Amino acid sequence: MALRLTARRTLSPSASLLQKSGPNKKVTNDRLASVIDAVNDRKLPPELRGQRNNVRSETDIINVVEQRVWHAMEEGQFENLPGKGKPLDLNSNPHADPAEDLNKNGCAPEWVELNKEIRNSIAGWRIALRKAWVHKDGNDDSQWYESSEALKLRLRDLNNKVFRYNLIVPFGRQMFGFKWEREIERLKEEEVQMNE
Repeated sequence: MALRLTARRTLSPSASLLQKSGPNKKVTNDRLASVIDAVNDRKLPPELRGQRNNVRSETDIINVVEQRVWHAMEEGQFENLPGKGKPLDLNSNPHADPAEDLNKNGCAPEWVELNKEIRNSIAGWRIALRKAWVHKDGNDDSQWYESSEALKLRLRDLNNKVFRYNLIVPFGRQMFGFKWEREIERLKEEEVQMNE
């Protein structure tokens, strides 16, 4: 009962009117069903369109496809294909990431190029941070303040690239963003290790 009340509250006024009127709801459901039937009918091979009730299983569709293949073979459509009579290249791994093959041929996907750009940029950024860090404990902190503000802006731009990268990269290869505080802590740890 509570679920039904919640659903009624979230409906718009026009939707609640539609819900109350019985004949209109039936018309709407019939229209929706006919659209769904039309979409499903378009998924069928042309030989089976309009006979949706006669298609009993997936086997009926497979039979139509097999008939098409046999008919094409009888007509000789498979005779003059490129590579006919040549040995298959079995050296490639079918389970390998296709992006790696593209990369080997000098045509890397956008996310691979973006990954390289991010890694190069963060390496240069960290060098600039080390150089600016030298001025932190000096008499004049204004140079550190100016440098740190510029570095924070560059870091924000890097994080925007990381965000874009995470949107286009295949699942499981996402990258964490960079945080100013974490980078300062890393720099302090490096400084301690160098002084030991």
